[in-house]
Amino acid sequence: MHKLLVLYPEPADRGTFDTYYRATHLPLVRKLPGVRDVQYSLGLTGDPYYAVFEATFDSTEQFAAAMSSAEGQAVAADVPNYATGGAVVIDFAVTSDEHAAA
Repeated sequence: MHKLLVLYPEPADRGTFDTYYRATHLPLVRKLPGVRDVQYSLGLTGDPYYAVFEATFDSTEQFAAAMSSAEGQAVAADVPNYATGGAVVIDFAVTSDEHAAA
């Protein structure tokens, strides 16, 4: 499994960020080939970030293919349209320990 994590610092205007993010950016994200799951939270309080986004892919290869696709390029190009505070993008392969205590 592979995850994409995006952390958004405080935007210039929360209302504009929220409206654009939900109406325009997330529909683009949902078109990424191979995306399994999308989760996000807006309006975080007490944290250094205003919003967080996470997407899951079956593999690193699927993630790479999705991000290099036309849809992935559209998603990346759209970020400056709403993320006035910038964005911290982290992607990583997920490792699980099947023997960890529950």
